[in-house]
Amino acid sequence: MFELDLRSRKPIYEQLVEKLKQLIINDVLKQDEKLPSVRMLAQQLSINPNTIQKAYRELETQGYIYSVKGKGSFVNHMVITENTEELKRIKEELRKKLAEAFFIGITLEELEELIEEVKQQIARGEQDDSNK
Repeated sequence: MFELDLRSRKPIYEQLVEKLKQLIINDVLKQDEKLPSVRMLAQQLSINPNTIQKAYRELETQGYIYSVKGKGSFVNHMVITENTEELKRIKEELRKKLAEAFFIGITLEELEELIEEVKQQIARGEQDDSNK
């Protein structure tokens, strides 16, 4: 399904949350699709089941998945509105980063190129994991 960087400073559960969000956002995991069980995913990735459970709980809190008792976890339908806390948080982060970028001299044309690159990556189902 995907690989985690066990040497990263970022906690494994956060990496797992990010990877699953990418799969959901890029429509690799479809609405109402069942996610692998905690036990199965823990075996596949060779990590503690509690880590998987923590990631699933976080994804559920953020609204990306939902759980059905005795059945498992499933991809939630993505209704993104301007009122969601996650969207507000991301917009605020973007504002800060854009202000910083303009301050250090990035041009509007360079930003537009970056946006286009990201759109193309998403269209291809890729994600840039580097922290620039």
